[in-house]
Amino acid sequence: MENTRNFVIIAHIDHGKSTLADRLLEITGTIEKRRMKEQYLDQLELERERGITIKMAPVRMEYKNFILNLIDTPGHPDFGYEVSRALEAVEGAILLVDGTQGIQAQTLSNFYAAKKAGLKIIGAVNKVDLNIPDIDTSIEELAALLEVPKSEIHRISGKTGFGVAELLDDVISRVPSPKTTSSGNDINKGLIFDSFYDDHKGIIAVARVFSGSFKALDEVQLLAVNEKLKIKEVGYFVPEQKKVTEISEGNIGYFVTGLKDPSKIKIGDTVVHFKNQISNPKQYSLPGYKEPKPVVFVSFYPDNADEYDELKKSLERLSLNDASFTFEPDFNEVLGRGFKGGFLGKLHFEIISQRLEKEFGIKTITSFPSVAYKIKTKRVTRTFHGISKPDEQGYSLILNPRDLPDEYEEILEPMIKVEIICPHRLLGPVLNLKELFRWGDVNTRMLADKIIIDTIMPLAELVSDFDDRLKSVSGGFASFSYEDAGFKKNDLVRMDIVVADELVPGLSRILPRKGIEYEARKMAELLKETLPRQQFPQAIQAKTLGRIIARETIPAMKKQLGNFGKNGGDRTRKMKLWKKQQRGKKKLLSMAKVRISAEDFKKLLSK
Repeated sequence: MENTRNFVIIAHIDHGKSTLADRLLEITGTIEKRRMKEQYLDQLELERERGITIKMAPVRMEYKNFILNLIDTPGHPDFGYEVSRALEAVEGAILLVDGTQGIQAQTLSNFYAAKKAGLKIIGAVNKVDLNIPDIDTSIEELAALLEVPKSEIHRISGKTGFGVAELLDDVISRVPSPKTTSSGNDINKGLIFDSFYDDHKGIIAVARVFSGSFKALDEVQLLAVNEKLKIKEVGYFVPEQKKVTEISEGNIGYFVTGLKDPSKIKIGDTVVHFKNQISNPKQYSLPGYKEPKPVVFVSFYPDNADEYDELKKSLERLSLNDASFTFEPDFNEVLGRGFKGGFLGKLHFEIISQRLEKEFGIKTITSFPSVAYKIKTKRVTRTFHGISKPDEQGYSLILNPRDLPDEYEEILEPMIKVEIICPHRLLGPVLNLKELFRWGDVNTRMLADKIIIDTIMPLAELVSDFDDRLKSVSGGFASFSYEDAGFKKNDLVRMDIVVADELVPGLSRILPRKGIEYEARKMAELLKETLPRQQFPQAIQAKTLGRIIARETIPAMKKQLGNFGKNGGDRTRKMKLWKKQQRGKKKLLSMAKVRISAEDFKKLLSK
């Protein structure tokens, strides 16, 4: 216990967490140099493609007679829940800052979370090998944030390894040894903070042991779900799974449950081994985490209707590996059976969608990302099956824009508190986004040579293209983080899209009444650019409250009937063929059914 240290690396996205983790693996000899590769702990193919960490990764290292349990964490705000879970399992944190960028929005967010969790935080400025002219500014910023002398901020290079050994020594000397939760000698207790599925072993839980120890064949109980099981195997991550005799107190490891049903494992649950009979087991539950609260909702429909069951199994596997992802059955009159997924942000949805295709080989058609609204209406009938029962205040929850009725008394939309950090010179361009994204209660404050903008805006604006527009106006020098800010009354209506006289439910959206004509024209033009031409003309219409507010037409494909007149042919024959073609197109139009492919849907989502 005295020679064990548990810590995380936290930082803004792209500040070098995974590269620093690589150097730690090298310095401690956990990974031989010949086996070393970049982003070693990022095991998902998507993590390597995008160059970002999506899943936290625990690893056990041995160095100078110390056991070091490290958890590498994601940096994007959509994966903040991953970070919050990791913080509950450790006593210390390395707060990493890119010397070329300084403190960013997620740096602050992670710092506040680590401070709230009571962790010992050690500051480090990365990428000093680039000979950054104003590196001292970043060091001063970080020292001021941590309220420590500048001499305590480490100058390191995750790429070359400069200063990393000294940082690791500081972790050993300053991070406290593991805290335990004493429950007596008869109770072994651990906190499950992650899980994943193995085709051969079933569900594998990742846990931090707070008291006692766990070994194979122990009869344990999962308190939150009241499930009893016998542990099949225990081990550590080095970083591959290594089977051991037991996971001892204060350490982080895994145990094989043998379970096949994902609903039996709950992230934040307490696993307990009672040596004697206990009358009220739940009194020994460890404080878990806040339940993840999905804020973005997207419906998935299999591109091949026969793959519905495979889609369900794949989503179950993903929800087991990602506790912040939730899903439930959904049905669409056009697309058939599917599932409505709940996500923590737009990037979170994109990652899940890509993992479905890459890891499970399932292509899907998705709806536009939407958020949950609250409405107050005089009556709720079977027609509006997507509306929940009214709460005590009389508000019903709507997760699908298609379920918003044309008439209602009041509608509330979800709001978020946004914190934007940018250099002083970019304050003007960034504030120009105020009207475009419906900001309210805008305030500014200073942070060294940067400025922090605090504002409140609708969550729906974040789901659209806020991130891209912010990067565009700031040249990539502005960053943001956000948190829930409740609901606010607004004037909103539903906009439907009709293609070739057929409603496309996945494209329905809830938008502010003011300016809806502009959004309608933009969507109609985008569909005209994206959808392929058919043998018949396709009318694209945007409707709201039974009124068409925008229209575009995709012309029919044309077929050359021959150059009759030029070579002396009879024009009468050409006219007969034209008439025949017109009758055929008219008949085809009556039977036409436009189906927007998964590829076209993805194009629409990305624009």
